[in-house]
Amino acid sequence: MSTDEKQKSPWLPPRWFIRAAWWFHRRLYAAGGARFLRRPRAGRAGMLRLTTVGRRTGQERSVIVSYVPDGSGYATLAMNGWAEPAPAWWLNLQAHPEARVETVEGGVREVRAREAVGPERDRLWELLAAVDDGWGELDDFAARRSHPTPVVVLEPTEPS
Repeated sequence: MSTDEKQKSPWLPPRWFIRAAWWFHRRLYAAGGARFLRRPRAGRAGMLRLTTVGRRTGQERSVIVSYVPDGSGYATLAMNGWAEPAPAWWLNLQAHPEARVETVEGGVREVRAREAVGPERDRLWELLAAVDDGWGELDDFAARRSHPTPVVVLEPTEPS
């Protein structure tokens, strides 16, 4: 057995736990608003509330995602708890890139989403990997997927 085969994959919580955590985040936000979001700081990602327009329904949909600040905007990963399918919010943004974010430090802002590519993607991937929150190696998690994990840039549409 080779050294690579002996290495264990990073631990991921079971899918039911991930879904329960998402449910819990939504309930916390409903109970207390933005005060339950967190600011980014050295070695830790922030949490923002992202509101998109549903690609099929046209209704607003909100989700809480982790992010790192990048200039006047934000960068996040379009992942679905590391499961294969793309998260619904990313599919919504691909259909309707205009969205709204709410952060503790910046309040509510209108943004436009796009996928980072090339050197920009590599740079943002490194920023996101640096704030991996102790869950393991970002590259190891990403290797579980059959396709690259999109890095999403949320750029403000209005001056800050």
